[in-house]
Amino acid sequence: MSAVYAAGKTVKNGITRKYIKDIFLTTTRNKDSRWLGYYKKKLSTPVYRAREAFYRENVLMPLEEIPSLEQRLKELNAPDPVIDKNINIGFVKAKGDGVTLKDRLLWRKQIKAKKEEVSYREEITKIDLDEVKKNWLETEGPNAIKNVADHYGIFSHLYQHGYFTPYLPLHIAYEYDEEWVTPVCMGNILQASEASKAPSVAFDSKPSDLWTLVLTNLDGHLLDTNSEYLHWFIGNIKGNDLQTGEVLCDYLRPFPMRGTGYHRLVFVLYKQKSKVDFSSIKRTVPCMSLKERTFKTFDFYKRFQDFLTPIGLSFYQCTWDESLTDFFHNVLNMQEPVFEYIEPPLQYRPQVQFPHLEPFNLYLDRYRDPKEIKKEVLLKRLKTIEPFKEEPPMPKYPVLHKPDNYMFSWQKHSMKLERLRLGKFRDLRPHSVYPQEDDQFQTFFKE
Repeated sequence: MSAVYAAGKTVKNGITRKYIKDIFLTTTRNKDSRWLGYYKKKLSTPVYRAREAFYRENVLMPLEEIPSLEQRLKELNAPDPVIDKNINIGFVKAKGDGVTLKDRLLWRKQIKAKKEEVSYREEITKIDLDEVKKNWLETEGPNAIKNVADHYGIFSHLYQHGYFTPYLPLHIAYEYDEEWVTPVCMGNILQASEASKAPSVAFDSKPSDLWTLVLTNLDGHLLDTNSEYLHWFIGNIKGNDLQTGEVLCDYLRPFPMRGTGYHRLVFVLYKQKSKVDFSSIKRTVPCMSLKERTFKTFDFYKRFQDFLTPIGLSFYQCTWDESLTDFFHNVLNMQEPVFEYIEPPLQYRPQVQFPHLEPFNLYLDRYRDPKEIKKEVLLKRLKTIEPFKEEPPMPKYPVLHKPDNYMFSWQKHSMKLERLRLGKFRDLRPHSVYPQEDDQFQTFFKE
């Protein structure tokens, strides 16, 4: 061992970790917490105490005073009490006398007298469901419909901070066939084909009252997420007869795009103070232009709020079905938009001539065009199908017979996948077989 190496090793062992801390670092609270900084020499005690007190008072905060992430987000996202205050834009129901204690006692006496007169075991009491529903709509129904609409975000989408209580019930139904109808009630789900024709709308009204009915799609706009599509607009309706109203925009069936989920279609009934001139917003009949049907309920109500007051609400959810493909092509004269998640292509390393420890067939298929592989499998499937005979089913035990021993390992593996209809050979399955996952046979070999 040389003298230089021995001297260096001695110096290295002599400099301990505590010695380095005492020279270069100074703690604020304890030995293992925070540091004031780096210094070339050790500070004197008065200077250290002064800097420590200044650092604690001006830089550090006590841990109990530091807000958590949840508290900080709650503080940042707190609604403004003035700007974000919800406003009732509808009618206010007059408060009645209500049920008094005297009425309750009288009702109990009547029930007790009825129990003494009639035996419930001998008499079957029949309940009129229509009467129960009517009573519910007059008492608790408006608040229940309002709560459901608020849960689905109807009011915030239509009027931002405005809301109303739908005191006037709307009875809306789409004709299903000659005997049955499909009702619209508090967000039920309908197929697009079930709402292809204009529905029947009924509500209670005096013959002299004027109404406006608007149907919009809150989730269907293709270009602007803050806009809606206007599906139906009838103004100046006398009484409850829609035939007397002015059709400002004819009915257009809902067309939720494939892959966009459920769309909220909302009926809103406005009560008019007098006859309103809607000529400035009247659309051509029939209106097949989606640009002309772009609509914003907030701007519409802001413009006519002195003449209209919302009082009725009903909505349903609509989803895509096969009938919309023909509707987009032949009615709207446009290509059907389809929304789906497109996975980004996998990035592979450049292909080499001699790959190490890579399966021969899988390595080559990795760099082939997927369309070419599908074409190859499809041609192989067409060779086993005859046009006038039923397609042969899949074998019950596809890997019962072992392949020839005089085959390469990659050939045996490819033959096994072909027999099991896995991997790239999935298209060999008959159409009668329900699509199955690729690892259905591999689960038997897992621990």
